[in-house]
Amino acid sequence: MLDDRAKLLLKALVERYIAEGQPVGSRTLSRASGLELSAATIRNVMADLEDLGLIASPHTSAGRVPTARGYRLFVDTMLTAQRDQILATPSLAADQPQKVITNAAQLLSNLSHFVGVVMAPRRSSVFRHIEFLRLSEKRFLVIIVTPDGDVQNRVVFTAQDYTQSQLIEAANFLNANYAGMAIEQVRERLKAEVESLRSEIATLMRTAVDASSEAMSEQDEVVISGERNLLQVQDFSSDMSHLRRAFELFEQKTQLMRLLDVSSQAAGVRIFIGGESQVVPFEELSIVSAPYEVDGQVVGTVGVIGPTRMPYERMIQIVDITSKLVSNALSHNRPGS
Repeated sequence: MLDDRAKLLLKALVERYIAEGQPVGSRTLSRASGLELSAATIRNVMADLEDLGLIASPHTSAGRVPTARGYRLFVDTMLTAQRDQILATPSLAADQPQKVITNAAQLLSNLSHFVGVVMAPRRSSVFRHIEFLRLSEKRFLVIIVTPDGDVQNRVVFTAQDYTQSQLIEAANFLNANYAGMAIEQVRERLKAEVESLRSEIATLMRTAVDASSEAMSEQDEVVISGERNLLQVQDFSSDMSHLRRAFELFEQKTQLMRLLDVSSQAAGVRIFIGGESQVVPFEELSIVSAPYEVDGQVVGTVGVIGPTRMPYERMIQIVDITSKLVSNALSHNRPGS
């Protein structure tokens, strides 16, 4: 446990380091904290904080910098975020769900000057209507319309050729018997009912349903905006290995998905500080995230990715406000709403 003096000095050190990006010495800390303490007393407190793993001393400097553990203590106990510090709340165009997601990622990036990330809502696998369009010999297009009006399509290659009339017959059968069901359910039902269908039509429908399932599962699950902003961040621009690791994270997206999935299970804003866990394996990165809802149900996550030396109070406000904007835009944009 830290006493009030140690907490105040740690808070002042973290805030000064976030603002300037330079190791903080005892003289600077004395001025920043407003405490009337001798340099020797401050050095003793800093030595205690270092022993606790809350700050560290770079080899090239007499000053100290926060560690991931120090940032965590600062974030958990010392932040006093005020949402009204962001005076002008922007809005998101709500004409199309995917556009809302893209706009939200750009908004997060523009406001934070770091990287904006949004986990898109999982698309429904239920289809409202399906059509097949013959493109050429042994090749046709599957067009799937979801209840939300989302349209997916996929080109299918087949071992045998089908006429347009056969494609229409198969689509009509699926629409008449299976509309409103999930594609996975349709696949199971087709297995059971295949005996009652002509073999070539049954084969065609199985092929089309498999392709439909793939098309509906393929979605841009994580939208990322502003990666180039990291080129302007000293912590990354001065070390290409840090920058490379960050861009690998954006490219793979798997770890990001896992992280955002974790975020969506919690209420409110969460902060992940690099090096704390396997979720954010890079010590140089922190992520501030919050879930968003559609009609009261959590369906995705928004977040800002930046250096551990980021202004957390402002990032919390930006992420909190954006999550609410996305929730409102998507909830007000549903059919019949």
